[in-house]
Formats: sequence, C-alpha cells, structure tokens
Amino acid sequence: MERFGFVGLPNAGKSSLYNALAGGGALAAPYAFATVDPNVGVAKVPDPRLDRLAAMSASRNVVAASVQFVDIAGLVKGAAQGEGLGNRFLSHIREVDAVVFVLRAFIDVDVPGSADPIDQLDTLEVELVYADLESVDKQVEKRRKAARADSSLTAEVAALDVAIDHLRAGTPLYRAALSDEQRSLLRGYFLLTNKPAMAVVNIDEGQLDDAEAIAAEVAGALGPGSDVIAACVQLEAEAVLLDEEERVEMLEALGLGDGALARFLRTAYHLLGLRTFFTTGEKESRAWTFRAGSRAPQAAGVIHTDFERGFIRAEVVRWDELLELGSWSRARDAGKLRVEGKEYEVQDGDVVEFRFNV
Repeated sequence: MERFGFVGLPNAGKSSLYNALAGGGALAAPYAFATVDPNVGVAKVPDPRLDRLAAMSASRNVVAASVQFVDIAGLVKGAAQGEGLGNRFLSHIREVDAVVFVLRAFIDVDVPGSADPIDQLDTLEVELVYADLESVDKQVEKRRKAARADSSLTAEVAALDVAIDHLRAGTPLYRAALSDEQRSLLRGYFLLTNKPAMAVVNIDEGQLDDAEAIAAEVAGALGPGSDVIAACVQLEAEAVLLDEEERVEMLEALGLGDGALARFLRTAYHLLGLRTFFTTGEKESRAWTFRAGSRAPQAAGVIHTDFERGFIRAEVVRWDELLELGSWSRARDAGKLRVEGKEYEVQDGDVVEFRFNV
C-alpha cells in the first residue's frame, strides 16, 4: 500500500483534504493546530476496469487497490527551532512513500496566515531541509568511522556528504542533482526531502476557473516536471459525505469532474511511477499496484513472495481484450492469451495468472 504524508501550514486545509480523500474522520477547524495526533486513513483506488472484470467473472469478492494518507500537525516558520508545536510531528511521515504539500490559495478574513502558496512552499521546504540536515548531522560521523573499517560503506558516506552540501545550501534533495544510486543509498535514512513530492493547492469556489494557472505557478516553484493539482478542498470534503448519485450530480454541476480522490490518485500514480495489473476469477477479482518497469517475477512478488521465488511463467491478456472475448478460455482459443517468461515487463492493464513452484 502506497503511503502519502500531508505537510502544510496551519489552516492550509490538510485535514479537509484528508476528509475529501479518506471519506471523513479528521477534525477540520479554522484555528491553528486543530490536528495534534496524526490522522491515518485508507482509501480504495477507483478503477472501472476492475469492476467490469469482476462482473465478467461473476466474482464473489472484489478487492480494489488501496492507498494510505497521513495528516500531521501544521508546521510554522521556525518549527525546527521549536516554534508552534515544533517539527517533532514530522517523524510520523518519515516512512511514507511521498510528501504532499498542502498549500492555501484562498483568501478568508476569518482564517489567519498567508494565502500565497509559493510563500508557504518556501516556508515548508526550509523546515523540511532543517529537519533532514539535523537527522544527517547526527549520523554521518558514525557512518564515517564505520567506513574506515568497512570499505563497502564508502559510497554511502559520500552520498551523505553530497546530501549535507545540498541541505546546508537550503536545497531540498528532491530538487538536488543526485544520482539514482545516491538516492538509493540515502533511502535508509528516511530523509523527508529525498522522497518524491507533489502539491495540492487549496482554492475556493471563485478560483475554479483559474485552477490550472494557479497550479502551473506552483509547479514552477516546486521544480521541473512537478506534479501539482489545484482543488476546492472544502467542496470536495462536502461532496464525499453525499451518497454516490448526489455526489456525482454535485461534482458535475460544479465542473469538478471525477472528484478529488480520482484526480489525486492519477497525479500520485504518475509521481511514483505506479501501474495496475489484475487477477480475476469466480472467487475474486483484484487490482494490484506495481512499479513501472517491473518484470513478471517482481510483479508476482506483489501478490506473495513465494510467487516471485518460485516463478515459472505468466499467462497474460489485456483487460479490454479479455472483456471483449468474455472469458479466459475464449481468450486462449482466440490466441490472445500470451505465455511470458522472467524478462517480460508487466504493463498497466494486464490481467495475469502466475505459475510458480516452491
């Protein structure tokens, strides 16, 4: 399950975003530090392909892919020096897969604080950089001493030194010129700015027509190729509390498309390079999340490590071709069912049966 940690200033709308994505449960209040203990929620990833495959197979059980959201207390300028509630809450998102900056762009006289999303991003990045620098400074000398006795640690220490240089210059590591190997060597330190980062800009209903321009401006500040979406989080949080028919009507009437969850997940999947394959049958139809570029044994390991360890082959058909033909046996008879080996790169939308022996 992929995990996303929300980071924002007080009153940016983190808890409302959490409610919009996870279906409620977080206190959203117009005052600072309404969130003290972290909110942790899970949301199913909507995928019409899974629903159609389950209907075709008359599956007794349907299991969607899931993601987890962690909403922590708001940071303030100077949190690294103990301002506000400090930055101790950052420990709650050390192990997430990606950081989500929640930035406020709406103006409300009853809500204190800046409404400039780029100014907020600058503040948040400084606090994350300070937190990472403090974490690395505490560990680098120990690793340096260990490397004198174990030369295999030399590259790790070199990566730490490069990270320290960037952090001392105030540069988040997701914007630093690090190699893939260096990022991998740093992964065990759970540095916040070594994680992929995206942003959700919280706008009001009157800014919906300018949403794309607002998002583009923030993307320019976050860095080349950044993933940024602008959403009226309050409306989305209200919509999620409605039944499905009313929610669809509300979202369509406001021009909000599929809603916050679908938009967020599309962006998040792109950010992390995530793809989906399916298994289907009378007992169960299920969506499985894997990383783009995974070969068949790695994808099999998503289901169970035994599948990867004892991998023999994969029987594969495209989801749309399987639906068109109506069954696994018809796909085999029509020559659409392929037998793939260990080198096959699983594609988004593949329906797979793995053969293994342990």
